[in-house]
Amino acid sequence: MLISILVSAGILLFSNLVVFFPWYMTLVIETFNLSQVASCDNYIKESYYEDVLYKLESTPIFSNSASKISITATNAYGRTAIGYDDENRYADDPDYNKPYLQRGEEVTITISADFIPRITLWGEDIEGHIPVSFTLKPVGLKHYKDLPFDY
Repeated sequence: MLISILVSAGILLFSNLVVFFPWYMTLVIETFNLSQVASCDNYIKESYYEDVLYKLESTPIFSNSASKISITATNAYGRTAIGYDDENRYADDPDYNKPYLQRGEEVTITISADFIPRITLWGEDIEGHIPVSFTLKPVGLKHYKDLPFDY
């Protein structure tokens, strides 16, 4: 009897593992896509940020943990690397207010979410919350004329 219960619980845990793979790969792919955008502009524009966040929150595989999804982007100095869509709005700002840095500097992109494995045993739902994140660190490729080159 105990063996059949353990085998049943093992099968249910394995079925959660089968769901985890596409869930995690979606996280990886979206982080990769954002890192490509960040490497082109040296920061993430608000429209890209909002589009990816909306896409993840509306994906059925993330429906259980939609409120736990977060996207962070920081530049090499630890400041946020999410900014306006129009980079010309930063023309008169001091360098420390700009979300982007000069070419060759790192931008750290992280997407975090909670994976919620769920098992139903004897009519009772048992669930857990496993925080998972994926990080990429692309290097900015764009040269900005409003920043000093040795910045």
